Amino acid sequence: MSPSPTPKPVEPGAPPPAEEQTSISRWIPAAVILAAWVVVWYFTNGTQTLALPGTSRTDLHDRLTEFQNELLAGRATNPVMQFTNAIADALRSAVEWLQRMVVLPNFPRPVPEIGWLGVVALATYVGLVVASWRIALLVAASFLSFGVLGYWEDSLDLLIITGISVVLAVVIGLPLAVLIGTNRRANQVVTPFLDFMQTMPTFVYLLPIVLFFGIGPSAAVVSTLIYALPPLIRIAGFGIREVSATTVEATDSAGQTYWQRLFKVQVPMARKTIIVGLNQTTLAALSMATLAAFVNGPGLGKPVLAGLRINDVGTAFVPGALIVVMAVMLDRATTAASERAEKVARGGGGDPRVRRGLIIGGGVATLVAIYLSRTYVGLAEFPAYSIGDRVASAVSDGVDWFTGTFGGATEWIKDLITNQFLNRTQALLADSPWWLAFVALAALALVFGGVRALVSTVVCLAGIWYFDLWHDAMITLNMTLVATVLVMVLALVFGVWMARDRRVDLGLRPLLDAGQTIPPFVYLIPVLALFGPSRFTAITAGIVYAAPAAIKLVADGVKGVSPTTIEAGRSTGQTTWQEITKVQLPMARGSLVLATNQGLLYVLAMTVIGGLVGAGALGYDVVYGFARSEAWGKGLAAGITIVLLGVMLDRITRAAADVRRDDGPGPRRAFHLRLPIGPPNN
Repeated sequence: MSPSPTPKPVEPGAPPPAEEQTSISRWIPAAVILAAWVVVWYFTNGTQTLALPGTSRTDLHDRLTEFQNELLAGRATNPVMQFTNAIADALRSAVEWLQRMVVLPNFPRPVPEIGWLGVVALATYVGLVVASWRIALLVAASFLSFGVLGYWEDSLDLLIITGISVVLAVVIGLPLAVLIGTNRRANQVVTPFLDFMQTMPTFVYLLPIVLFFGIGPSAAVVSTLIYALPPLIRIAGFGIREVSATTVEATDSAGQTYWQRLFKVQVPMARKTIIVGLNQTTLAALSMATLAAFVNGPGLGKPVLAGLRINDVGTAFVPGALIVVMAVMLDRATTAASERAEKVARGGGGDPRVRRGLIIGGGVATLVAIYLSRTYVGLAEFPAYSIGDRVASAVSDGVDWFTGTFGGATEWIKDLITNQFLNRTQALLADSPWWLAFVALAALALVFGGVRALVSTVVCLAGIWYFDLWHDAMITLNMTLVATVLVMVLALVFGVWMARDRRVDLGLRPLLDAGQTIPPFVYLIPVLALFGPSRFTAITAGIVYAAPAAIKLVADGVKGVSPTTIEAGRSTGQTTWQEITKVQLPMARGSLVLATNQGLLYVLAMTVIGGLVGAGALGYDVVYGFARSEAWGKGLAAGITIVLLGVMLDRITRAAADVRRDDGPGPRRAFHLRLPIGPPNN
């Protein structure tokens, strides 16, 4: 493929280039559509909005609930239910066995098979073997913090669910990754399913899982497994596919078989990318295993959920902080393992004799620690002394002081955004007659994404109308769009700043990386402390959750603009503002659209979770469906509606990216590998 032509720099006062004029021209019909929408809304607002009062349900929702009841009634005879029951029983047994080993008393023994000292030693030793002594120290400190803060059993339960899910993801995902990495047709078939799975917000996975696998550990493992699979399959498959064709052809000429080529060339050369995929899958699994508290999954998600339900930030803070500690530990360990594998493959990795001595000595110390933890009760059960209650109390006091001191400022910010943005846009989206919003959204999709986006939008909007939650869907869409606009403002400001100043990049990138390791559930805790339960709380949490990924995408896109082009523009006397707006941003527009795509989907996922803290709309409908068995059908309809919203937004932004890419030069490769939803890429 020939390289993309480099656009000429725009001189001050010169007309914009043709591709920029084409991009600007799209906003003219969009503005006409919006103006017509507002005019018709003025005469029709509040009519035919399909709004349901309170917790009302429709006949469709009740039929879906009846479908669930029929399946549950035939659980003993339905072949599908029998199969899922068998899987659930096997997973439950595996979780309970591991709990007996390291968490719960194994009757008649009064202590676990391996006590806390043995668990800490074993985890530390694994960190030493797969990475380095620094990672081993990080692992040891992390595990000790679980007990010192009073959540030893909950922490190990969360690790058990995450660990089982990751192992199953590797067993299932790696063969699929090899398949899509070596077979183009298989890639074309599997990719749409991966897109769909990654478009679906985390919350939505839980309702159908509960139907077929019940609640408890088995539902937690299945939902975590399904959510964690796509990153590994996509990223590992991409790595295998990107192995140099020249290298493969050279080894094929030696007469190697398919399996020899796979295991001696492709997999070894894609090792680093495969471990990156494992890193993403591990963080995705931790994120979903935390949310599995909604289906009675064991782990730290339960105390976090309990704190959120009673609006007690102190209670939720300590387990939330431990989830962050666990995420950082797993992220750093898998990243270090990737780096070490790369060094060893290149013949590095330090003195092998020293490392061999460390591994042997560490192994002996680990065995001794396991023996002691099985022998002495004090080394089996973590000491009852904990500082967690004092930390929670201190956090609650700090929150009370902050809200008492700065409550006026936070309320002013909340009221400003709510009244000036949220309420105004919601009035247009949610108070329009459903047919008016349908036609206007479809027309906007046609303008920005072409016929392909129009078809996807019409199908998704028809589905939203069918499931009888149109008004709630428009409220959720409104919150998502407002939050995405604010995310992109932050992304443009900080992304351009990072791209133009190396010191800012070095200072902010570690913070963004850390922010991307935090599961979305945890973001609700500090935002709830600042703003209390409301729509604005969910939106703010979504902004904080989505901003790191969007900022990094914009920064990398602007940074990728050719220095030669920038220097040529400077030679014509461009100002800094002209350089940014006339050269860097237009040439990085592919990254900008990708950042918008990811920002929309991240925000949508968090807006749904925000149903826990007063966001209402579809998020509340899903939570209500969990809480009340008679409302299960409405919860399922809300979950499907959320998926349709996500697919619609994803298809519009991706189609818009392709249209913009066809208009002129710009980053192209970014669109071939979509970023996973949930714990973002690091």
